[in-house]
Order: sequence, then structure tokens, then C-alpha cells
Amino acid sequence: MLQAPRGRAGAALWRRAVAVRTMAGASGRARLFDVRSREEAAAGTIPGALNIPVSELESALQMEPAAFQALYSAEKPKLEDEHLVFFCQMGKRGLQAMQLARSLGYTGARNYAGAYREWLEKEG
Repeated sequence: MLQAPRGRAGAALWRRAVAVRTMAGASGRARLFDVRSREEAAAGTIPGALNIPVSELESALQMEPAAFQALYSAEKPKLEDEHLVFFCQMGKRGLQAMQLARSLGYTGARNYAGAYREWLEKEG
């Protein structure tokens, strides 16, 4: 069993490792979706995240793959994708996005409960 490192720096490292593992699951790579507004995402986001505001998410996830690609310059997630991680600033919109995605059949949808705020604190 893994032991958490001691000290403040060790604790931060441990929390980050747990958060990344939670976001990606035990295996595989997570696809990150920033569901905040375009303005919020433009001010800073988790590297590699695709910004789709929660207000657009339902229509985006129902688009044809070619239309999704054209609008977001990214491959549309597949229903069977395992690690689709939604996040916002503090957690509420991310949870809403996860629930919406699951209702559309994306069973691998997850919410990064710590949200961008937690990620930013760990990066800083």
C-alpha cells in the first residue's frame, strides 16, 4: 500500500497524484472538457482541455462528428470513451455537464470535483 509523503510539499504532491488518477481512472488517458464560459477559459485553463461552455454541451454532444470537428477543432468523444472529465471553476457546472453527458449515453463521463480552482492551487 502506498504511503502519503510527509511534509507540506509531499502532501501537495500526493494530492495531485490522487487527483490525476481520479481524473484519468486506473488506466487510460483522460479527455478534459472545460465547461466554463469562453471568457473564463481564455483567462486560463488546464492544458489540453477543450472548452465547450455548459450552455452548448448538449447540442455539441449530439452533433455529427464532422460538424463537431469543424466547430471545435477536435474529435468528438465517443459514447464508449472511458475517461471524459468535465470541469468548471468550482464544481457545479462540471457536475451538471457530467450528468448531461451521462444522460446522453456517455457512461465514462466524470466530474473533476476540485475543478479549475483546485488545479490552479496545485500548479501555483
